[in-house]
Amino acid sequence: MSFPLSRRAFLGASAAAAGTATIACWRKEKPGFAGFAFVANEEGSAIACVDLTAFAVVRHIPLKAAPTNLVSHEIRKTIYALTPSDGTIHELSTARLERERWTQLGGKALQMRLSPKGNALYVLLEEPKQLVEVLLDRMEVSRRFALPAIPADLDLARLEPRAIISWTGEATAGMLDLDRGKLHRIPTGSPIRIVRFRKDGRHWVGGHEQESLLSVFDTGTSKVVARLPLALKPRNICLKADEGQMFLTGEGSDAVAVIYPYLTEVAETVLAGHSPAAMAASYLVDDSPEFLFVANPESSQVTILNVNESYKLVSSVQVGAEPSFITLTPDNQCVLVLNRRSGDMAVLMVSNSKRAKQIPTLFTMIPVGSKPVSAVVQAV
Repeated sequence: MSFPLSRRAFLGASAAAAGTATIACWRKEKPGFAGFAFVANEEGSAIACVDLTAFAVVRHIPLKAAPTNLVSHEIRKTIYALTPSDGTIHELSTARLERERWTQLGGKALQMRLSPKGNALYVLLEEPKQLVEVLLDRMEVSRRFALPAIPADLDLARLEPRAIISWTGEATAGMLDLDRGKLHRIPTGSPIRIVRFRKDGRHWVGGHEQESLLSVFDTGTSKVVARLPLALKPRNICLKADEGQMFLTGEGSDAVAVIYPYLTEVAETVLAGHSPAAMAASYLVDDSPEFLFVANPESSQVTILNVNESYKLVSSVQVGAEPSFITLTPDNQCVLVLNRRSGDMAVLMVSNSKRAKQIPTLFTMIPVGSKPVSAVVQAV
């Protein structure tokens, strides 16, 4: 049984646990972020709640299965966790740090996306092969869309009620009209693994499964706009905040491919440490540089590139064992790196001061649980 505590009580308790002298000394140099990181621990079947003012775990929210995918809803002040094995979405209150509602989807889930309007979650199911719509007001399944094959990836258009879906082992993708429920299959030449709409929705891109290739399609006509050869098989994708640049990593190269989606071209390919994988990009604050943070799981490092200086190598930071996920706090100052094998979260600090060296450095390591795989951040 859990007892609701106020956010202030959590902040006070965790600050005491971390040591008031340490926190006071830290605040003289740089304030912490007033909020929490919520970390999905796959093997621990729980969500770790990390106070980013005290840099300490203040609670673990137990679930009955392994969470893999988290979505933050800033307006509702909730976090949604997906446990694929039992096909359940869990709603977590960020005010009380506890699970409030949940709904079962009736199948084995793969991943979920928040609708652009913020009123629904769309979840891919592997068994049965479906896209499921869950309305958040009622926290229940409202519609099911049958799919012709086992889905691989999903993205939602921002301006139109459309979803693009790729299939496992199928040389087609599916454009789904969410209003009419009509699915249009699009030939892709070979199986596509990852899909993303361009910000304006006019084009979408697909990263191929077995080829070192990125294809760009016209959303309205479904015709191929461009085939972009790469030096790697696209497995991980990251976008800048303005989405004017796209970054890809994958098998075949120790590099990041930089794509200009509006120009439909590969800008350049830059080295990014050994076997680069997950990424996160900072955004421009005043005159501070923009960085691309790239996880190197095999070497337990994060490679940092300066986006504004032609992706010049800034540094390589040693973190925990097998870094697999990176995200930033909304103020752009804390970089959170989840280390799957060592079960901790590395916190890198970024200075926005014009007088500082502006080189991100490791600040602390926080034990968060067994096999952390995903995280989201929400302000107090």
